[in-house]
Amino acid sequence: MSTDLNKDEILELTRKYHQSNDTAKFVPGVTPIWPSGAALDEDDRVALVAAALDMRIAAGVSASKFERGLAKFFGLRKAHLTNSGSSANLLATSALTSRQLGERQLRPGDEVITVAAGFPTTVNPIVQNGLIPVFVDVDLGTYNTTVERVAAAISPRTRAIAMAHTLGNPYQVAEIAELAEDHGLFLIEDNCDAVGSTYQGQLTGTFGHFATVSFYPAHHITTGEGGCVLTNDLKLARLVEQLRDWGRDCWCEPGQDNTCFKRFDYQLGTLPHGYDHKYIFSEIGYNLKTTDLQAALGLSQLGKLPEFGEARRRNWSRLRQALDGLPGLLLPEPTPGSDPSWFGFVLTVLPDAPFTRQELVAFLEERQIGTRRLFGGNLTRHPAYAGRDYRIVGGLANTDIITEHTFWVGVYPGLSLEMIDYVAETITEFALHRSRRAK
Repeated sequence: MSTDLNKDEILELTRKYHQSNDTAKFVPGVTPIWPSGAALDEDDRVALVAAALDMRIAAGVSASKFERGLAKFFGLRKAHLTNSGSSANLLATSALTSRQLGERQLRPGDEVITVAAGFPTTVNPIVQNGLIPVFVDVDLGTYNTTVERVAAAISPRTRAIAMAHTLGNPYQVAEIAELAEDHGLFLIEDNCDAVGSTYQGQLTGTFGHFATVSFYPAHHITTGEGGCVLTNDLKLARLVEQLRDWGRDCWCEPGQDNTCFKRFDYQLGTLPHGYDHKYIFSEIGYNLKTTDLQAALGLSQLGKLPEFGEARRRNWSRLRQALDGLPGLLLPEPTPGSDPSWFGFVLTVLPDAPFTRQELVAFLEERQIGTRRLFGGNLTRHPAYAGRDYRIVGGLANTDIITEHTFWVGVYPGLSLEMIDYVAETITEFALHRSRRAK
């Protein structure tokens, strides 16, 4: 038997392989219902295998195409892929500390307003750059802060605002962007959980100086690991590129040389004239690039964003309707004026409920329904932040309630309506049984 195969034959076999392994049936209480996960089809598998067959192991044509596609989706001028959403946040914040910004540069001791109820890598780059996080509280129900809280936190040292849209639910980003402009502040939108969400009819991620996105498998589209920084500001985009690519001054793509036509005609710093521009470094940078393998998968996923958003909204709405009026639980609400592409369905067990969060979560987990906390809860209570410099403005009462009483379940596109209904039935069964028993 001949073992010679061409690429098309291998890719056709890849499709058949995917189809032969795509037969799982949902069994309530047995099949795991994950809170998040990637929705991958045969086109995704083929895209990944095709890139592997071409041995595109570094950033290249797919990465460039994916960056252009992302910029087009958001209607922004520049997108830079990176190896994670956390790295995207690090790059966005670090870019604002560049000396190339002159008087706009953020310096050690400057303050950045954020929230404590979130994921740590929104906040960590603030600390890692010697800046001071200023924490404000959030509302229960939307799990976002308000423009009034942010305004109250502004001090003479405030230079930026950096916050995430919680679980896909936009904060009052138009008002906060206006507040930032009025006070000369930078705004970083951590859009990692909210790709496709809108506020006042405008996509989140398009209001600030920077938007960051994650392509971890839990997120709206995936590249396995990966992320992106987007901006309309070409100077800021250039700083992100430099920081991502070792801090180098050169802008040639991998495998390219002398795109500026003066590679050996620069004089920067105290280097000798003509020093190779590919090895001149203008920033203290990193290597946080992605690969073409990841980008090939991302390109395949990008075209599915609208249907993924529809599925997330459908699943969230079905849960919200099924659980409406259930005793003991505070149900989530979209921020007024928003249309979230939901990341998860968040629940808070009320103080007077005849059960605890721990008891409800245990009941769900025993029935193979996965749950997650609202990330770090109150980040200031974690050991990582003990002894760090930060300010709290207005207290964190709701953030502490979240730490004790809040969790979420999944709505991602990989969950069928049968699974969503089983989640709703299980929560309802538990809450009603405990409420009847308490009477």
